[in-house]
Amino acid sequence: GSCRARQWRIGTDPKREYVSKASNFLQSVNIKYVKLGYHHLIKHLFKLCLVPLMAVVISEISRLTPDDFHQLWLHLQYNLVSFILLSALAVVGCTVFVMTRSRSVYLVDYSCYLPPESLQVPYNKFMDHSKLIEDFNDSSLEFQRKILERSGLGEETYLPEGLHCVPPRTTMVAAREEAEQVMFGCLDKLFENTKVNPRDISVLVVNCSLFNPTPSLSAMIVNKYKLRGNVKSFNLGGMGCSAGVISIDLAKDMLQVHRKTYAVVVSTENITQNWYFGNKKAMLIPNCLFRVGGTAVLLSNKASDRRRSKYMMVHTVRTHKGANEKAFNCVYQEQDDNGKTGVSLSKDLMAIAGEALKANITTLGPLVLPISEQILFFATLVAKKLFNAKMKPYIPDFKLAFDHFCIHAGGRAVIDELEKNLELSLTHVEASRMTLHRFGNTSSSSIWYELAYIEAKGRMKKGDRVWQIAFGSGFKCNSAVWVALNNVKPSVSSPWEHCIDRYPVKLDY
Repeated sequence: GSCRARQWRIGTDPKREYVSKASNFLQSVNIKYVKLGYHHLIKHLFKLCLVPLMAVVISEISRLTPDDFHQLWLHLQYNLVSFILLSALAVVGCTVFVMTRSRSVYLVDYSCYLPPESLQVPYNKFMDHSKLIEDFNDSSLEFQRKILERSGLGEETYLPEGLHCVPPRTTMVAAREEAEQVMFGCLDKLFENTKVNPRDISVLVVNCSLFNPTPSLSAMIVNKYKLRGNVKSFNLGGMGCSAGVISIDLAKDMLQVHRKTYAVVVSTENITQNWYFGNKKAMLIPNCLFRVGGTAVLLSNKASDRRRSKYMMVHTVRTHKGANEKAFNCVYQEQDDNGKTGVSLSKDLMAIAGEALKANITTLGPLVLPISEQILFFATLVAKKLFNAKMKPYIPDFKLAFDHFCIHAGGRAVIDELEKNLELSLTHVEASRMTLHRFGNTSSSSIWYELAYIEAKGRMKKGDRVWQIAFGSGFKCNSAVWVALNNVKPSVSSPWEHCIDRYPVKLDY
């Protein structure tokens, strides 16, 4: 008994515990600076190799005499035809390169919709209205209350006017009113801020997953702003919360074909006719998360717009896992046993999102990561294959590639999972968490509210890289990468201008 007591006292000796912690801290600091030194070495390796080469070249040139230069000139004169042919070949090659390279795409400005205060839905109002709807039983009401409290949403999110009515007004007229308020609200501010005439728009892309009336949403915009007859308009439906990046990618492709062109992308979701009035738990979750929101983005391939633009597009990467049955069914619009329509979320959703993320960053990584991270990833992969199959794969440090992260505010679990898997700091996920708190899940437009948050905080500096990443039904994971062309200031009528001083707020969960 005394031996055991002595061992216990030794094991919990405060001095030894302090020394152990100090040793671990010093070791972690050493590893940190070793890794930092390694990244700097690899980053500047080409320059370091170039210095001795340039020294040798300069040394050899300094030894040449005037007579040597005269002999070189005579040699060129005797081989004049070869010299002219090589020069012509170089000029042709440069011309072909300039003519065939992809056109730069600039993000001139964007505008996010801010609903009126009358449409705000605090927790108590949400629950009081839900209790007045006879379709929900006590179990469903309690389930919604718990989801709402744990969701990460605040007290100032918005629902459309039709759902504030008792009973809810879910008519086609009400749904059209919601669509018009959101889309036209964004576009009015966009055209006002950019001073662009709507008739100068050559490409229009609209995405809304669940509401697809006839005439289409894109046709509603053409009619409202009297866009010209040859406008290239597209209306994307049923593509989920990642459709905003898909729309940007489509607009980018169109701008590669048409010269000196403006493109407008409108991303939104319509809630009025897509509220679930049943008691299936998996279909009640969207009621607690989705809120009113939308954005309009102006893109240009005109070189003259570079100076006034906020960002330049660097990459778009799209990943589709729809060939897998579980992935295809994890976000599924269906009817319950009582014929009530809603969107069902599978319990496997986070695992499937993780697989889609891995596939997406596998493609994105080589495009954006510094060579030092790619070497570490490749070396770990080879070691795992050859020596130890149980070795953990090396997770690249995407913080070396990006300065800001706009993670789709699909829910608290989505943000937490990416924060953990990508080893991000609280600051990196702040924009996503605060957007979820202030506006809720606004579907495909959420990544733009997050970008607006970063701008409103004054954090976007010239040369900063931004990673927008979104997940959507199907199942899809899509990324867009931008680089800031200037120290970006928030747009006029930013959705955060009236409340940014209150953020970040402390979250209770």
